[in-house]
Amino acid sequence: MTRSRTSRATVALAVTLLSLGLSAPGAAALDGGHASAPLAARAESAPTTVSVAGDGSATAAPDLAVLSVGVEATAKTAKDAMAAQNKAADALLKAVRKQQIADKDVRTDGVSLNPVYDYTDGTSVLTGYRAAQSFTVKVRVIGRAGAVLQAITDATGDAGRVHSVTFDLADREPLQRAARKAAFTDARKKAEQYAALSGRKLGRLVTLSEGSTGYATPAPPMAADMPAGGVGAVPLAPGEIKATSSVTAVYELV
Repeated sequence: MTRSRTSRATVALAVTLLSLGLSAPGAAALDGGHASAPLAARAESAPTTVSVAGDGSATAAPDLAVLSVGVEATAKTAKDAMAAQNKAADALLKAVRKQQIADKDVRTDGVSLNPVYDYTDGTSVLTGYRAAQSFTVKVRVIGRAGAVLQAITDATGDAGRVHSVTFDLADREPLQRAARKAAFTDARKKAEQYAALSGRKLGRLVTLSEGSTGYATPAPPMAADMPAGGVGAVPLAPGEIKATSSVTAVYELV
């Protein structure tokens, strides 16, 4: 009776181990000497894959000009400097509004008031105060960017400052999607080539991961804090916006 129970327990253990792809003493006899068959079959069925990197880019003409402008005034007293700055800033904002720039597209970036010193013979002498305010102005019609700059310089005179002009897209996502598509297409073409070189055909996509993405906006050269007089007459060249993307793809080879 004890021997019968032991035999049944041994058989049950062997069956359990075989179902897990393992072997145990005596298990080979139960499977005709092929206890390792599930592991071997699993190894033989492992797919051959190819891993490739894809790079892509897309370009588009900008539809937005971003002006970084400001005003600056110096006076003997802080009160007079702020008063002069306020007057120039008010003139700038009125000029921008006359150019039909919406209030949501005009933002104050900073306001400052600093003492001005004259350093002579190793000593510093307070000579006055400098007040300044900087703005970001978005021009949503590229062709009007030069006119807006001209209006600002005319309104602010010597107090006006043009820090920079950059061009951008109001909505970057469509261009970035196009760059991703180009990167994916590049990766697939490479995988197809490797499949052909190895005498295989391209199978299913196993994994896909996104790498780096980039976005470049053109900016015409313009000196920071350049006095505004005459700058509005400089022609502007918008150039192109460029988005880039990279992916890594793994395909089966069949």
